[in-house]
Amino acid sequence: MVVRLEQLRILRHGILALALAGCVAGDAEDLRLGEVETHVEDWRDEVMYQLMVDRFANGSASNDWRVNPDDQVLTSYKGGDWQGVIDQLDYLEELGVTALWISPIVRNVDTDAGIDGYHGYWAVDLEKVNPHFGDLATLRRMVDECHVRGIKVVLDIVTNHLGQVFYYDINMNGSPDISIAGGYPLNPGDPGAGSRTPVTQITEYDPDYDSRGVQSLTSLGEAGPAPIRFFDMPEIFRIPPNPPIFQRRDAYNLRGRVINWNDREQVVYGDFPGGLKDLRTENPEVRDALIQVYSDWVLKLDLDGFRIDTVKHVEHEFWQEFAQRVRQRLSMAGKDRFLMFGEAFDGDDVLVGSYTAPGELDSVFYFPQKFQVFDDVFANGGPTSKIADLHANRPINYGTTMQEGGIGVPPHRALVNFVDNHDVPRFLWRQPDTRALRASLAFLMFEEGIPCIYYGTEQDFAGGNDPANREPLWWSGYATTGETFTYTSRLIRVRKRYEALRRGEMVFTWTSDRTGDEEDAGVVAFERTDGTHYALVVINAQGNHPSSTTFEGNAMAVNAAAGSVLADALTGDRFTVAADGTVAVGVEPFQARVLVPEAEYEAF
Repeated sequence: MVVRLEQLRILRHGILALALAGCVAGDAEDLRLGEVETHVEDWRDEVMYQLMVDRFANGSASNDWRVNPDDQVLTSYKGGDWQGVIDQLDYLEELGVTALWISPIVRNVDTDAGIDGYHGYWAVDLEKVNPHFGDLATLRRMVDECHVRGIKVVLDIVTNHLGQVFYYDINMNGSPDISIAGGYPLNPGDPGAGSRTPVTQITEYDPDYDSRGVQSLTSLGEAGPAPIRFFDMPEIFRIPPNPPIFQRRDAYNLRGRVINWNDREQVVYGDFPGGLKDLRTENPEVRDALIQVYSDWVLKLDLDGFRIDTVKHVEHEFWQEFAQRVRQRLSMAGKDRFLMFGEAFDGDDVLVGSYTAPGELDSVFYFPQKFQVFDDVFANGGPTSKIADLHANRPINYGTTMQEGGIGVPPHRALVNFVDNHDVPRFLWRQPDTRALRASLAFLMFEEGIPCIYYGTEQDFAGGNDPANREPLWWSGYATTGETFTYTSRLIRVRKRYEALRRGEMVFTWTSDRTGDEEDAGVVAFERTDGTHYALVVINAQGNHPSSTTFEGNAMAVNAAAGSVLADALTGDRFTVAADGTVAVGVEPFQARVLVPEAEYEAF
């Protein structure tokens, strides 16, 4: 019997509907079951661009409510939206990016203590979109428009906490207070002064960590676990959260805010400072809700990946279950190679790498490199030997086997590399020399892994700590003629042209401990090869003088054949490998060279 294609499609939809019964967040008709696709062949081919929706482009005045137009106030909504992203896709294409990491889409607590939730990390309703950015139809259209242009979309999600949706009623008076407490007797009835507690100030919005759980207090002392009371302030979306599981006490750890960042118990179980309420992710119902609602968004929107916030604040067992179940559900719907990378804001390479253990995440945001390479070396002139030392630990500290059902690349070869982001000062705030920034971008583009550019870096934005590093991109006029923009675009074109620069293994051929007037000071060089394709990258990471891959009469040994001619893909300059297999490559201050076999060279 012949079964028509349309009948097969209907059958597939029916099977999916049965498999996903009871697992739908929001209205069933909003789900696009069976319409998702796998848009990625190899994530190492992609160039990611992180944008904060509220600060990228304002495409529609219809959602410009509670927007503060004052350029000096960067803690308020500014008006960026999903229509603005659609409107500026030509700009992104000209830059050359192939994947967008967009800030969270779900409804947030709108404002708290004079600061707005424009960034998206104060979730209150995980099943509804944030109306400041547009409606669901516009968001769907944005993703579709991206896919038409070959641009993938990665969504920022949060599983660790919600916004400040309740307060701890410590004094049990039914209203949130910031009050003076203490001086009560430790042993009621004992008049001894030494048995009384010290006087302290307590905030019921964000009390200090207590491993027992936040305790209630009366004039006579502690009175057991403090009640929690949800806010009812619909005008700013400060309401009981959704899905309903998050309206229950047992959905939270209720221990108060982290005060000691070196205490792993506090880091995992404490509230995030600012009143962000820590979810009890050990609770199976909480896990089910988070897995359900976020995988639903993928099925509704045809997303291509998750960037996951605050992963070091959640226990490893959660990631083992979350990653496996999300992959299984999406694969059933036709979505494979779905990228999940986590943010562990920490310089501890072992800790950061631990989230790529077998069964967990595909990748992580490479914070140790941010601190030790882009800050210490490119911005502050440290020895380039630090780069090779850090990279030598990749196969030790990061997963070396592909995650089952993951992206098909082992984590240590798919780390998400970055120069700056929304949580750290911009590179140019620390090092105002734009040549240093461009040298950093060259290393970012040509090292192993997935490069990620923070919006505005291509426009030489130089803001300091949050919120100064979250400038509206429209301040730049979306110019495409600036030196950093055009240089970045050129780096991306070169990366796309030569497969070795995307998929080749990375082997260092020259680094230096020297940082002064020595001939090789600041040089970092490495080969990228996959057995068929070859590239040699040489960068001068300091701006004081020209340097070379030579020292005291010794030149750099490479794996290219003796006599072979290598052409610089950025300048066209030629270099010949000597009979002894060495090559001397000179680089101007903060210059990068990308040497490829002359036969493969293509001028841009």
